[in-house]
Amino acid sequence: MKIRYKDKIIEVEEQITIQDLFEEEIEKRKYPVIGAIFNNQYVNLSYVLKEEGEVKLIDISSKEGTKIYRRTIIYILGKALEKVCPNRKMIVNYQLPNSMFCEIEEMKITEELIQELNNEMHQIVKKDLEIKQVIMTRKEAERFYQENDISKGRLQLDLQDNKEIFMYYCENYYNYCYGTIANRTGVTKIFEIIKYDDGFLVRYPSSSKPEQLPKLIQTKKLAWALNEYDDIHKILDVNTVYKLNKAVEEDTIQDIIMLDEALHEKKIANIADEIAKSRNVKMVLIAGPSSSGKTTFAQRLGIQLRINRIKPVTISVDNYFVERKNTPRDKNGNYDFECIEAIDLNLFNDHLTRLLNGEEVEIPEFDFHVGTKRYNGKKLKLESDQVLVIEGIHCLNDKLTSKIEKDQKYKIYISALTVLNMDRYNRISTTDTRLVRRIVRDYQFRGYDAKHTIATWHMVNNGEEKNIFPYQEEANSIFNTSLIYELGVLKGVVLPLLQEIKQEEPEYAEAKRLMDMLKYFETIPAEYVPTNSLLKEFLGGGNFKY
Repeated sequence: MKIRYKDKIIEVEEQITIQDLFEEEIEKRKYPVIGAIFNNQYVNLSYVLKEEGEVKLIDISSKEGTKIYRRTIIYILGKALEKVCPNRKMIVNYQLPNSMFCEIEEMKITEELIQELNNEMHQIVKKDLEIKQVIMTRKEAERFYQENDISKGRLQLDLQDNKEIFMYYCENYYNYCYGTIANRTGVTKIFEIIKYDDGFLVRYPSSSKPEQLPKLIQTKKLAWALNEYDDIHKILDVNTVYKLNKAVEEDTIQDIIMLDEALHEKKIANIADEIAKSRNVKMVLIAGPSSSGKTTFAQRLGIQLRINRIKPVTISVDNYFVERKNTPRDKNGNYDFECIEAIDLNLFNDHLTRLLNGEEVEIPEFDFHVGTKRYNGKKLKLESDQVLVIEGIHCLNDKLTSKIEKDQKYKIYISALTVLNMDRYNRISTTDTRLVRRIVRDYQFRGYDAKHTIATWHMVNNGEEKNIFPYQEEANSIFNTSLIYELGVLKGVVLPLLQEIKQEEPEYAEAKRLMDMLKYFETIPAEYVPTNSLLKEFLGGGNFKY
């Protein structure tokens, strides 16, 4: 066989694992290699090469490498827990910066328990144990589940199209991961378990600094928002894909949808009430990462503000870009439109100050074709019963509105903070939910195919990590735009778009990973989605203008 690696062709006479074939290359890499891509599919290093193709090694300094690292750490945690606390059920609840929040049912988390888990996990890592993927037929899997009376990975069996059922073994411990994990425990040396609220955090490195634990960032507001949403859906008994699918099969999904949408409306109304209570607030600033549903949220918030006798007036930060010749450039020499210095901060703050003082201001309109502001007679004056509503990536950064007093500003951070799990150990990433939303929106309204959206997604994420996430705790309120049922609806639109990506294209790896996740969702008819739902911003056909 001929195996391509970088600019080389390697002749292979017989079947061989990626680990064995690239042993020398793996040894000399700066950062530990944790997985690979073969013919644009994610695999681990124990994957046996049975056909010709191209191999790319994944180390822990890449985004995908970090995901594999995180999944492997959770797997090792499960093994450690089984020894330290046999028969106890753990659930991986949600993700915080470079950490996962976990709980153990009906068990008080003590410092002694945390120390035991840490010690056991470090022992497992130190032994550098093999993690072996075992493949079973459906009949073998059915017998396996009957004999062991477990639920780990059982969702695979519920999908009739799955002819093979996978399980990962490490010594006598078995579990399943909906995604690639490492083939050995020794690659995940850097981590820690710390007590946090009623559970604990599993902390791990970032891709930017893969060989050290980052400083613990306190994100109490974000954690509170996730906890609140998670608790509500536990009450509804819809916190896993299995339970969501059950609601579809039993024809109770419309009740779930109505309750989920009612939760959104109640939270938006509460935020509007809070703004109304503060007589000094004259400016509402809204920020959130891509595909959070900011546009719909702003319009729904506007309705609730009107109920409180407050009239919202929108002003766009995009009209205040500096002249093109003054636009900063990134390290590659390209215009950096996402950095805050790309905004004419002096002019923007001057106009805001004058508006809050009751003066009339002529608002510019930015001509993106030639890169200049134009004044076309659009004038604005803020009345006593009006508030400015401003939406943009820098809205939580005080530098954007540096000349405005703090008590005159009300900041809102919004994001699709997913609390739905595949099962107890496998959660669905918030980033994946947003990516699915963006693929659908880009196709529906922007003329981009799924390949383009996936190819540019890393640049979107980089901008968010720099300009949005560091400021989320500055918000007065955090609004979770996630809907527990949304992936069941979006599946019907996004799967055909993902299937258009060919295996020889590099974007196929991510497309395949998303398809493998979405296949476990029962399809929910799009007509079940209310016309005022945030989801309509991506599906179309809603009440609001975009």
